[in-house]
Amino acid sequence: MSVPISFEVYPPREPEAAPALYEAIDRLADLSPNFISVTFGAGGSDTSGSIEVLSYIRNQTQAVPLAHLTCVGTTEAEARSTIQQFLDAGILDFLALRGDLPEGQTRLAPGSLSSASELVGVIRDVASVPGAKIAVAAFPNGHPESGAERADLLALKAKQDAGADFAITQLFFHAEDYFRFLDLTEQAGITIPIIPGIMPISSTKRLSRVLELTGEREPVELASALSLAADSAARLEVGINWAAMVVSELVAGGAPGIHLYAFNEYKNVTEVLRRAGLV
Repeated sequence: MSVPISFEVYPPREPEAAPALYEAIDRLADLSPNFISVTFGAGGSDTSGSIEVLSYIRNQTQAVPLAHLTCVGTTEAEARSTIQQFLDAGILDFLALRGDLPEGQTRLAPGSLSSASELVGVIRDVASVPGAKIAVAAFPNGHPESGAERADLLALKAKQDAGADFAITQLFFHAEDYFRFLDLTEQAGITIPIIPGIMPISSTKRLSRVLELTGEREPVELASALSLAADSAARLEVGINWAAMVVSELVAGGAPGIHLYAFNEYKNVTEVLRRAGLV
């Protein structure tokens, strides 16, 4: 079954990590992904690391590079300048994210952008290039700030109305979470494609960190299997099998694509796709 795939990588935090990242990009590009997305700078602080990696994808592979861009705490003028830096490097596609306030800052400065929908509008205005795509984030189990009213659905509708082309979900652990979310988005008038994002979890430490960052509920069965695994190789097997199971269920249910958070590694996500019958 031919289902579009895509990957996320991040700029190397240390220069000596660059060769391994570029090898991973080469191997991931060999799988003919729709795009490879690159997070915003090393730790989200600047564009230079992102642009270097995005330019490598653009110039050395057949994959489309997709740039993450955050906006909270920046003015529209600053956002326009940053977008132009990407455009000047030949990067035309973006994932528009609100992001978090800079460390130590607790409130928005006057005139700052405050939502991803605002950023989508700015990108749509600046990057008026035929064929350019704007992606946004979606949260199957709700954003940590959504509350019981699921304000994230209103936010996703606003991003769609501002000009977003498609959404990529935050990671989740059960296929039914995604399909339940699609029912909610349909009721909210959201019609853009929503691509599920999956991450193979290969250790209890990584699982704990992911839960801390995302606010997702602990997947009890996966957590138990990881904790009972005899060693790191067995934990990796658990994580890959779990991710492959979820991917298979998503594809069977008609998901419009599969986005894999690669952690700058190619072997694990490739194996997930192989076991799911996608490569």
